[in-house]
Amino acid sequence: MNKFSAAVLTASDKGARGERVDESGKLIKEMIEAIGGSIMAYEMVPDEFTILRDRLIEYCDNLRVNLVLTTGGTGLSARDNTPEATLAVIEKQVPGIAEAMRSYGLQKTHHAMLSRAVCGVRRQTLIINLPGSPRAVRENLEVVLPALPHALGVLCGVSAECADLRKTDA
Repeated sequence: MNKFSAAVLTASDKGARGERVDESGKLIKEMIEAIGGSIMAYEMVPDEFTILRDRLIEYCDNLRVNLVLTTGGTGLSARDNTPEATLAVIEKQVPGIAEAMRSYGLQKTHHAMLSRAVCGVRRQTLIINLPGSPRAVRENLEVVLPALPHALGVLCGVSAECADLRKTDA
C-alpha cells in the first residue's frame, strides 16, 4: 500500500489557545506526506477527553482515514487525556507499536517509560498516540514507519496476512 489517507490530531491546551506553535503536528504531517500519505485532517484541540474522543470518531467513521496520528497528552499530568480517549474508541489494541516506541525511546531517555501512548484499531483505521515533543515524535515515527504499509494494507484488505507472506531476503 503506497498511498493512504491520514489525520493528525494535536492535543495541547496552550496550542489550542494560540499560545504555542504546533511543531509536532507539522512534523508528523511532513513525515507522513514524505512516505505517500495524504493528510485529510489536521487539527489542534484542547486536551479534553470528549473533544479528543469525538475527533477520533469523526476521523475514523466519517472521514474514513486509514491512519490517525495524535501528538501530546500521553504523559502523567491530570490534563493528559489522549490515551483514555483512544481507548474509548478503539475496538482492539495494537500494543506492539507502543511497546516498540517505548523500547526505542528508553535507549535515549529514561523518561520514555512514562509514556502512556496507546495504539489500536477502529474499523479500518489505525490510531497511534505519539508524544508531544518534536524530537520524540520524530524518533517514535521513525520506529513505526517501516511497519505502516503492511499494517494499513492488512486493515484495508489489500495486503496478504502475515501467515501468507513469503520471506524474500536470503
